[in-house]
Amino acid sequence: MPLAALHTVGPDPAVDLAVVRLAEELGQRPQVVRPVVQECRQQLSGAPAGALPELVERLARHRLRAPVD
Repeated sequence: MPLAALHTVGPDPAVDLAVVRLAEELGQRPQVVRPVVQECRQQLSGAPAGALPELVERLARHRLRAPVD
């Protein structure tokens, strides 16, 4: 799915907290990290709400660290 199709309907703590932590951890600008985190959040929309923050952050971390082909 193209990133341009992603949107949120308000603040999402699972996204906002993951962006802050991952940007600091990986030394990336939040503008680079946010689209990846938002895509992960959308793909995990069926996950239990209580597990969502951790799952979103783990998936985004994995994708941000993966080598680019």
